[in-house]
Amino acid sequence: MTENAVMEMKQDDLIARINKLKREKQAIILAHNYQRPEIQDIADFVGDSLELSLCAAQTSAKIIVFNGVTFMAETAAILNPNKKVLIPDRNSSCPMAAMLPAELVRFYRKRYPDAKIVLYINSLAEAKAYCDAVCTSANSAEIISRMDSETVLFGPDSNLAQYAKSQTDKHVIPIPACGFCPVHKLFSKEGILKLKKAHPDAEILAHPECNPEVWRAADFVGSTSKMYRESLVSNSTKFIVATEVGLLPRMKKERPDATFIPAYDEAICVNMRLHTLEKVYLSLKRGRYRVDVPPNIASLARNSVEFMLKTTETQA
Repeated sequence: MTENAVMEMKQDDLIARINKLKREKQAIILAHNYQRPEIQDIADFVGDSLELSLCAAQTSAKIIVFNGVTFMAETAAILNPNKKVLIPDRNSSCPMAAMLPAELVRFYRKRYPDAKIVLYINSLAEAKAYCDAVCTSANSAEIISRMDSETVLFGPDSNLAQYAKSQTDKHVIPIPACGFCPVHKLFSKEGILKLKKAHPDAEILAHPECNPEVWRAADFVGSTSKMYRESLVSNSTKFIVATEVGLLPRMKKERPDATFIPAYDEAICVNMRLHTLEKVYLSLKRGRYRVDVPPNIASLARNSVEFMLKTTETQA
């Protein structure tokens, strides 16, 4: 079947073919909370970076089709050296991860020889190879607190570094000094307060990658899945959500009684949205695109990722 024929298929037929291939090839489909709603609907598991890492580490599937940005698929490949990890669109890179190449991590290691280095999972595999531990936005403070040094270097997101610093007694130095997520930089305190004035009964949920003045103005700060869970247990029936808008359909699906207001309508990660049903089908059908991490890099990076997972299991 040609790619043009795939593009012309009806959605129901496409989904049926994806499910058939998934069974035949013993594959699992993972999707981040920022994916298109139709991708989330066909996924076997939807979650944030931490949850997806745990799922990737525990799955017995032979093939992992990862709908996220490339660093997430790299993490799955690092944890599963004997499995095939596929990403439907290989151009789904993360701009923030590119802000901290391996050579910059090595530079900071030499500059602060007594400090430990914790890298956000939103980093390149080559960078993870030179850190002491990996964390996600869900457990950054916990991981940093476990480091046996007073000073901890943290990158690449400087806003998350500031948030983690506010939650620990460590001296946290962001590397680089101004690493950021382009999507979360779109939110402003003024915009949040304007929405709050229009909806005084709304609960403000914010991601820690937002600028500090944004998460300080929020009622709840957390990873995408923590925000999702807060929306399920909260007594509020109206929420202002400061993160990528892809999370909102999942919230609305589980809380049809509640109103979810994006803090900024155009907060969209275009790289996350590169994955489509057609590309998922072609990924399963043709085994594209395989994510491979060089063995020497994977071996070093695995130690820091597994440290995070073991810490998470201990706290669970």
